Amino acid sequence: MASIPNPAAEKANLEAFRRDVIDASRSMLVLVDFWAEWCGPCKTLGPMLEKLVAARAPKVALVKIDVDKNQALAAQFRIQSIPTVYAFLDGRPVDGFQGALAERELAQFIDRLLAGVPANADEAALEEQIAQLLAAAQAASAAGEHDDAAAMLAALVQELPERSDLIGHYALMLVAGGKLDAAQSALAVVPADAKDESVARARAALALAASAPAPDELAELVAAVDGAPDDHAARFDLAGALAARGDRDAAAAHLLAIIKADRTWNEGAAREKLLTMFEAAGLADPWSVKTRAALRAIWFS
Repeated sequence: MASIPNPAAEKANLEAFRRDVIDASRSMLVLVDFWAEWCGPCKTLGPMLEKLVAARAPKVALVKIDVDKNQALAAQFRIQSIPTVYAFLDGRPVDGFQGALAERELAQFIDRLLAGVPANADEAALEEQIAQLLAAAQAASAAGEHDDAAAMLAALVQELPERSDLIGHYALMLVAGGKLDAAQSALAVVPADAKDESVARARAALALAASAPAPDELAELVAAVDGAPDDHAARFDLAGALAARGDRDAAAAHLLAIIKADRTWNEGAAREKLLTMFEAAGLADPWSVKTRAALRAIWFS
């Protein structure tokens, strides 16, 4: 019985194909194996492909397409029999074959195509993998899963200890999870003159978090400011405590209040604290953009 096409699933499959095959093949060789559960030769070819591709990673990747679940793709590539394998480079199919090959022939097929992969393909593939892992870690951290985010990057930092930018991202995840000692240890190996944005953000975030007060201390600071609104020192300490706890909006409001009242107070300490907060968040962060606009409005009024 023929399966009934599912338009939504087909669209998702086509989008995944574009990402995993077309886009990925711009930096590596991508082999696409069209197969089905009922296909006997597919069960012979599939494991050999997986073995040979794994031995040549990251120069080559394998994408398996079940023709019964991806009828639109099968029709697009005019699949008449399976297994059929297409090889993609630079966003387009460059070779292919039908049927099951012997392992030696299959290895020769792959190696011949790999000879046409640019010399920097390994680096490009690695950077793509790093970018994907960073995006996943940042998404996890944004969802409050800071420990999971740090764990995603821990192995990467161990494998690439020379990458200060990755250490910076890892330290940021540790700071977000409250593991300040671990973040300090991670950053200790980074040269003091490192220019990576992630390192600067991590150092700034660590400096802010290091002053986090206990809950009772925070309550005392709030009471002190409520009792003496013109006490800039108390307000500054409260802003620092709020920033350390991650309450950026409240911290910025107190710092902007100090600047509005006396921009030169304590040699511009309120503005310097705001700049540290901007650095920790990242200058392109929407919160930084919004708060910098508020600072400019006060500063140039």
